[in-house]
Amino acid sequence: VTVTHRGLAAFAAAAADRYDAGPGDRVLQFASPSFDASVLELCVSLLGGATLVTGEEGPLVGERLAQALAERRVSHTLIPPAALATVDPRAAGALPHLRTLIVGAEACPAHLVERWAPGRRMINSYGPTEATVVATWTGPLTPGTGAPPIGRPAGATRVHVLDAALRPVPPGVTGDLYVAGPGLARGYLNRPGPTASRFVADPFGAPGERMYRTGDLAPWDASGELRFAGRADD
Repeated sequence: VTVTHRGLAAFAAAAADRYDAGPGDRVLQFASPSFDASVLELCVSLLGGATLVTGEEGPLVGERLAQALAERRVSHTLIPPAALATVDPRAAGALPHLRTLIVGAEACPAHLVERWAPGRRMINSYGPTEATVVATWTGPLTPGTGAPPIGRPAGATRVHVLDAALRPVPPGVTGDLYVAGPGLARGYLNRPGPTASRFVADPFGAPGERMYRTGDLAPWDASGELRFAGRADD
């Protein structure tokens, strides 16, 4: 995926504001450098004046993950729900330094919000690499409200939920999720066919603008947030 400097700069500015890490904070490098989540960790930490906590060899799960969070006084981290679910539930209340917990890369179940949201900011983030790391995010999640939404557009990102004729669907109706805006990638390197099929003309943008067909399904809920509803090809 060929992302642009413009898209990366837009994401970095929006992420610094949303995740709010600064001097004195410590951001765990959980993701492999080959995964786009590592870009989030770099932007949130170094561009905000925080410390990027490195050197933890994977896989970081279970007791090893809890130990790393505690011993290295991590204040901000992005952890996929599958990895978070391996941590002893008692650890959630025993990490006083952990103030911002970002979940992403897959659907987050309600029980993890119940366990991990109290006492800290827990933010659900969604986005394909084709939209430069994150396309939508939530505010702080609240326990007792069921499975979390994937939120609202991040920064200057534009999100459309459309039917098969590329018409917007009403709130509550599931449609195909498209992403547009400054974070949109140029396409797939040296793969013009897949690029043309997934990066299509944006009928709601300026002439020449494109949008990315994510292949995900979602409705807008009554509060104006997106709810992940699976894949179109399932």
